[in-house]
This record gives sequence, structure tokens and C-alpha cells, in this order.
Amino acid sequence: MSDPFAGLAARFGDALRRDEPMGRYTVARLGGPADALVTVHSVDELADAVALAVEAGVPWRVLGGGANVLIGDRGVRGLVIVNHARGMTLEDDGMVWAESGASFSTLARKAANRGLSGMEWAANVPGSVGGAVVNNAGAHGGDVAHLLVYADLLDSAQGCSVVRWTPDQMRYDYRASALKGNHGRYVVLAAAFQLDPGHDPAELNARMSALVSHRKRTQPPGASLGSMFKNPPGDYAGRLIEAAGLKGTTIGGVQISPVHANFFINIGGGTAADYRALIALAQERVEQASGVRLELEIELVGDFD
Repeated sequence: MSDPFAGLAARFGDALRRDEPMGRYTVARLGGPADALVTVHSVDELADAVALAVEAGVPWRVLGGGANVLIGDRGVRGLVIVNHARGMTLEDDGMVWAESGASFSTLARKAANRGLSGMEWAANVPGSVGGAVVNNAGAHGGDVAHLLVYADLLDSAQGCSVVRWTPDQMRYDYRASALKGNHGRYVVLAAAFQLDPGHDPAELNARMSALVSHRKRTQPPGASLGSMFKNPPGDYAGRLIEAAGLKGTTIGGVQISPVHANFFINIGGGTAADYRALIALAQERVEQASGVRLELEIELVGDFD
């Protein structure tokens, strides 16, 4: 039987890993093995990896910073592409461009140091630029939808051609976009944002430091996935989970944080099954107590059963 990863092995050599455990690539530090995994360091390598997977008929998935995803205990079938394409440019007129594997918080800090305002809210938002674009990342009243100028996408269904989308085409909503859940077709290669130039870097950095301090006071440290559930209209998922009496509840090695109930922490030896059990418990109890069905903000990836 022919090797479906032969073309990828020829292109990437020893960088292509077989049966690679996913724990080291995710913020939650868990997840079973990927059939194959390659880390790319440029958008050209990213495009090549997707094109070769498509040509071989291999399922593929791009992973950025490993936040906001729960990898199944049985792993991921096909190819996982870990995106470390991290180039970025910042112009004095406020135009900021970054490759999709760049850290979104690093981009925000570099912008502040250039006196470019508008991205301070992202001071310690986890994950990559590509993930931020797909998920319409946001915090403290700001989000990607209000800053994005365009995103360059690889369209795997159209010969792996590159297309440029505007915010209107993204159809942004709260932590959602036309790209979310459509990973089998589009890949974010790079994105451009318009910020406001001419500000005092010291003032911007002070503002970012204050937001970081607030986040540290109100959100728990440790191996979490970020916010587990979307906030329902007019309320907060954490408040609803706490009101249902679940703050601090532990299943296996995963705990609903005693600090903030919308964060589920891998306290040691946690599994995706533990997370799934806590997710189901929180949804059931909150719906019983308040009539609200909590909707996941994270994404489930791979095989769970």
C-alpha cells in the first residue's frame, strides 16, 4: 500500500513527524497523536504542505498557537500543520501586516512600541494572527472585526489559489466568522490591520500593562483552553456556571477554575475525555438552573471516542 505522506516526506524530510503526540503543541497540554505533523516557518511552506496534502487526498488541519482547541485523546487523522510563519511589518501610517503564524499578542506589543493604537486589548490574548482572524478574537471591548483591512487566504478547493477577503466577506460575528468551522477549505496566510498612528508608546504600553494586570487578577493561570463557552446575550458564561454551583468542580485531571468558572484547567494528567465530561456537566446544570444552553467557544479537533 502506497504511503499517503510520501510527497510530504519528500518535501519536508525529517521535519515530517509520524504519530506525533499533540500535547506539546496545545495550551491544554493534552491530545493523542497526529498521523503526521509538520511545522512550517513561512507562508510558502504552509501553502506547499496544504497543496501536497490535498494532492494526496490526506485530511489536513492547520494549528497556530494551540489555544482554543481541544484535541481528542485518540488524536488527529491525517496531517497537522503547525504554523510558525511569523513575519510582520508595521508602517508609520498605522498599517500592520503579519503572517498567520505570528503571535497576536506580540504583534499588539510591537504596534504599541511604534505608537500605533487600537490593538492594546490584545496584550495577552493567546494564539496566532490566523486564529485571531478566524475566531474574531476580542477582549476589553475590542476585536479583530474592527481592525482588519484584508486577509489573504489559500483556497484549497480552487487549486490552492490565493484569494483576498475583506471584513465584509468574513461575515464577522461574536467570536465567529465565515472561516470558522470551514478549516477543510481555507487557510489564512497573512492579514493586514489598520491602527491609529501618532500615539505615545509609553501611554499605550501603560494601558496594555493595566489590561494585563486586570486579566491576571480575574483569570486563572495554568493549562487552560481560554474561555470555554461563549457569553450568552446579556450575561456571562462564568457567572452562569458559578450560579449552578460548579465552580471548583473536578473530573479526572481537569477542574472548573475556582478563580473564573469559564476556564477549565488541566491540573495534571487531564484528558480530553475529562474536558468533555465537564463540558457536558456544565451545559446540563446551567440549562437546568437558568434555561440557557451554553455554546462552546473552543473547537473540538480529532477523534474523541
